[in-house]
Amino acid sequence: MATKIEIEIGATDLSQRLDQFLSANDAVQAESLSRTRIQALIEGGAVTIDGAVVRQAKLKIRGGQLVVIDLPEAAPALPQGEAIPLNIVYEDESIVVLDKAAGLVVHPGAGNESGTLVNALIAHCGETLSGIGGVKRPGIVHRLDKDTSGLLVVAKTDAAHHRLSRLFADHGRSLSLTREYLALVWGAPDRQSGSVDAPLGRHAIQREKMAVVPIARGREAITHWRVLETFGSDRTGKPIASLIACALETGRTHQIRVHMAHIGHPLLGDKTYGAGFKTKAGQLPESARDVLTALNRQALHAHTLGFDHPVTGEPLLFESDPPEDFAQLAAALRRAGAPG
Repeated sequence: MATKIEIEIGATDLSQRLDQFLSANDAVQAESLSRTRIQALIEGGAVTIDGAVVRQAKLKIRGGQLVVIDLPEAAPALPQGEAIPLNIVYEDESIVVLDKAAGLVVHPGAGNESGTLVNALIAHCGETLSGIGGVKRPGIVHRLDKDTSGLLVVAKTDAAHHRLSRLFADHGRSLSLTREYLALVWGAPDRQSGSVDAPLGRHAIQREKMAVVPIARGREAITHWRVLETFGSDRTGKPIASLIACALETGRTHQIRVHMAHIGHPLLGDKTYGAGFKTKAGQLPESARDVLTALNRQALHAHTLGFDHPVTGEPLLFESDPPEDFAQLAAALRRAGAPG
């Protein structure tokens, strides 16, 4: 239940900053509010003086004023179940394999406390899921970026979670694991297949981005790729885009996106790692440009997922066709010119 704190400023409290005054007030201290929390409440519009909302923590107070804090109800410590549709392709008592839609965040985080895959899974699987793998990531053993679509496996029991976690940590080197993605990239590599072996770490300046870095600053990252199809030609006669399959030997954050950009072929629609290729879109017919604009995400889809069942040992292999927006972009690129 929300709490309202009312404080009348006395004559001896003059010339103090609002946040300092509230931090020292007994009624506020009784709610165990830190000064940082108080400042956030002020900036969020939860504090009024004489009925007017104030958003400046440094505001000087005056005697006789009435300060009211509308303290919101505490958010639950655990993610809550939400009725979010899931495209489930396989399920038993131990695991769920689903085809994640683009735009769905996998687990709660800053700015995404609800509306995530975890919220949907808690509603689907029940409260038993909440104790598996941690409070914020129950059942999650691997993830896809918010705007990447495709196949994902989730554990429903502790035993399944432990074995799947071990499997994904091994990356298919000694245990059975297959992960292949489809990507539409600018241009085309000059070979039909190859590998990118380049360590990844946080970008030195733009901390929300990943980058290829020296091994001392990063983690090993290996991506194997092969060209499936090329589309059209640019002003130099080279393919304007291509469809590639990427198999992961490691599973780092944004790995495919960074690695393909590193070799000069960023993903179509990738605003983070392909910003330097915006002019390429100008070489597409208008109809293809419109489809690319409508995609509004990186053209990446988790197409194949294979592993041995964590309990029965049965080999499982799943394939997912790209969603409509991805398929429409590939079709538009084909129309833009004959495949190479």
